[in-house]
Amino acid sequence: MQKRRLAGDLDPRALLERILRVDHAGEYGAKRIYEGQLAVLKAAPSTPTIRHMLEQEKEHLGAFDRLLPQRRVRPTLLTPLWHVGGFALGAATALLGEKAAMACTEAVEEVIDAHYARQVTALGEAEPELRATIEQFRAEEIEHRDTARAGGAAEAPGYGLLSRGVKAITRGAIWLSERV
Repeated sequence: MQKRRLAGDLDPRALLERILRVDHAGEYGAKRIYEGQLAVLKAAPSTPTIRHMLEQEKEHLGAFDRLLPQRRVRPTLLTPLWHVGGFALGAATALLGEKAAMACTEAVEEVIDAHYARQVTALGEAEPELRATIEQFRAEEIEHRDTARAGGAAEAPGYGLLSRGVKAITRGAIWLSERV
């Protein structure tokens, strides 16, 4: 049975475009965050963990790099901002130490978990392959969040403020990338 659309609901094509655009932007931003963290932390004990998460983000980004042209969806116009901003966020939190880098990861991935869950719900039974891809990536983002927690995210200096700030930045980036 077809889900009934309500006033303000996106039509299926607009929903698809929004999902692919924002997910591509998010995976690109995540890649840049980890690159910024690694540029600062270099050979710290957490670098193998961060490298592993970076490799997964690169795989996610590669999937969306393929999906955008296949589905004839343009990327966000804000990619240059996410290029600089993602790296800066990763580097800035890493400058505060490994625990702060983990707090950044935890905050970003917590927002992304909820974001991907909303997308899966919005897709419903439509786009089963895309839904499965998003569910797989969501599971890996949850793994990143849990790894960051185990890595001492909550022990970061100013954890509460840092976490709230990174979550606000992430939510803002999502909102903008869906629309621009």
